[in-house]
Amino acid sequence: MAASPPFKLDDYKKRMDGAITALQHEFGGLRTGRASPALLDPIKVDAYGSESPLTAVASVSVPEPRMIAVNVWDKSVVGAVDKAIRSSNLGLNPIIDGQTLRIPIPPLTGERRQELAKIASKYAEQQRIAVRNIRRDAMEHLKKLEKEHQISEDEHKRHGTEVQKATDDHIKKVDDLLRHKEEEIMQV
Repeated sequence: MAASPPFKLDDYKKRMDGAITALQHEFGGLRTGRASPALLDPIKVDAYGSESPLTAVASVSVPEPRMIAVNVWDKSVVGAVDKAIRSSNLGLNPIIDGQTLRIPIPPLTGERRQELAKIASKYAEQQRIAVRNIRRDAMEHLKKLEKEHQISEDEHKRHGTEVQKATDDHIKKVDDLLRHKEEEIMQV
């Protein structure tokens, strides 16, 4: 039976991909002036004695481009859902219609667009840092393997170059996602 390779680049690439996925999820929650169910993803509702994600107590749909509809399944939770949406700092004001909350998406002001672009930039920087931390972990692993004579100095350099290339690729993906999100936010 052959020994498993002591260094697996794919493990580190998967972790870097996780940072990209996390960024896409965070960007999904940023309001761009168009209605999107992902806008309400971060909202937690105080229902049944605990905090639950909004999607655990209601279904979210987009009946028109500037409107989100939240259909609450239990009538007794409608007030809690309304309160959670209003206090979410998203600048949304639901209109209660029975067990449905209609949420008009107001157009963004120039100032709010600038704020959202800064938030998007902050999210991107957090994920760049995460990718660099993964690179650091990989490089430390390589250094340890060479020190323990499990890989040669040449293998260490070759793997190090591969790790750096993966890092550069993932940082470029973060930058591309940020550029796209900023364009989306700034569209008037």
